[in-house]
Amino acid sequence: MGDPKFSRQKYERPSHPWEGERIKAENELLKKYGLKNKKELWRAQSVLRRFRQRARTLQAMVRYGDKQAGKEKDELIGRLGRLGLLPTEGATLDDVLGLDVEAVLSRRLQTLAFVKGLAFTPHQARQFIVHGHVAIGSRRVTVPGYLVARTEEGGIVYDPRSPIANDMHPARPGAPPPEPPAEAEPGPATPGAPGPAGPGGGAP
Repeated sequence: MGDPKFSRQKYERPSHPWEGERIKAENELLKKYGLKNKKELWRAQSVLRRFRQRARTLQAMVRYGDKQAGKEKDELIGRLGRLGLLPTEGATLDDVLGLDVEAVLSRRLQTLAFVKGLAFTPHQARQFIVHGHVAIGSRRVTVPGYLVARTEEGGIVYDPRSPIANDMHPARPGAPPPEPPAEAEPGPATPGAPGPAGPGGGAP
């Protein structure tokens, strides 16, 4: 069970660490979703793996007519529907088995904040979240990997206590660019001041 004071690892590393195609695919996902490192990708893969393993188990139990498995199937599909991973109606266990890791990554707060236009890039969205500039409703959330429920998606906004909540803040997408400083006008010439140098380098 482990010591409750120490959190357990929430992801599984690849069994074969040196696979060129997998490494290339992982790097593309890191770039696309602005992930900090591959641990965040592996964590999303572990979340998906648990859902798929549960779906396979329930699929076998439902096939044998287990009534409790039927209830748990509806609970699993309902939960994934509330998370936005599946449609709210008409989903089946086959739909759970058809999910991929991008379905989980697309529900992260970092991704949705970028999609909603709160940041220029996914990396900037991550920075805003970690620094406490993003809230869901009235609750500030500082975890970029937070999985946003379907009912929470409409409440992703700048935190009212953040300076970025100001519409004129230059870090916000769509904010007007700062005006360039006005050039100083040349003043009147001072009497007796030396004139420009002549062709020989001396005064004319």
